[in-house]
Amino acid sequence: MKKLLTLLLLTSSLELYAQSFVAPAPKLDLKAYILIEPQTGTVIAEYNSDDRIEPASMTKIMTSYIAADQITTNDNETLSDKVKISEKAWGMGGSRMFVKEGDYVSVEDLLRGVIILSGNDASVAIAEHFGGDEDGFTDLMNAYAKSLGMMNTQFKNSTGLPAEEHYSSARDLAMLTSSFISKFPDIYSMHKEKIFEYGGVSSNKRNKNTLLWRDDSADGVKTGYTSSAGYCLVGSAKRGGMRLITVVAGSASDKKRFDDTQRLLEYGFRFFSTQEVLKQNQEYKTVKVWGGQKPEIGLGVASDQILTLPRSDFKNLQINYIYKNNIQAPIKKGDVFGSIEIISNDNPVLVTDLVALDEVEAKGFFGRLWSKFILWIMSLFGG
Repeated sequence: MKKLLTLLLLTSSLELYAQSFVAPAPKLDLKAYILIEPQTGTVIAEYNSDDRIEPASMTKIMTSYIAADQITTNDNETLSDKVKISEKAWGMGGSRMFVKEGDYVSVEDLLRGVIILSGNDASVAIAEHFGGDEDGFTDLMNAYAKSLGMMNTQFKNSTGLPAEEHYSSARDLAMLTSSFISKFPDIYSMHKEKIFEYGGVSSNKRNKNTLLWRDDSADGVKTGYTSSAGYCLVGSAKRGGMRLITVVAGSASDKKRFDDTQRLLEYGFRFFSTQEVLKQNQEYKTVKVWGGQKPEIGLGVASDQILTLPRSDFKNLQINYIYKNNIQAPIKKGDVFGSIEIISNDNPVLVTDLVALDEVEAKGFFGRLWSKFILWIMSLFGG
């Protein structure tokens, strides 16, 4: 009986441990890496994520980002626009789409050349089309980087070919990718295309991101390699309602960068979850209204509130409400009357405003005066 009791206690302890256990993040032999959940901006794992790295062809994420933004916001720019290929674009070395000097190629084909084939020729053609020349486009790249808060980034070209003072960081590239996915989903979707053959050239038609073949949930993003940068990759995958973005920089081999990316993704999806914890327009508290056409009003949040946490932490969330009672009309929808604080493991993980979910018009002069008199009487007695 004693042995059975001990076994039952041990089993219960193990079950409790299993429910609350979160494995430590992988430690990878890289110059830098980061794993984020972009919807909440939660950093799940990182190493040297703000250090300068050579972005190599990961630079092309910004090249295609600017094209996507210009097409979306400028009525004079479309995917079907034809771009005349310059001598400079045609003569680019390294990875190529194999466009020909003097040919007219659509922006859409050039974007696929940048995104799928990592073509340096396509990147320069895009740069010349949207920036006048590559130097002008580089100025655009740096302006966009600043507007996105990419504080550890400076571009010197549109391709990522080695250049002095051309650098970025794992965090900055993750931020850029997150913005691309949220703002330009249609053009971003090109990143999951595995094959693009242009002009009958079949020697370079396969997407260099082999993560797309290894993981059905992967839908991007961009590889990079130079001898000094090592093997790099920005990767992204979505499972259910949760997306993760990874950046790995300075890997020793092509295979290892994909192995390391897969380890980060599996870790994030296995141990973490993104869930809605507060819903827009749902009433969480009701408070009394003085001097109004209604006797009370509901308080809630102005927008859906989402958290990314270790899966086990969602079981023990605590909610604290801090709010005013006996509020006075008139009240407008959205007026702030307090806050909601969500606690996990004794630490606040989210604080947001409690707002009025409706409007309350004030009573007439005598009604307001009577309400103020009652409130004054209550205050005398500590009410």
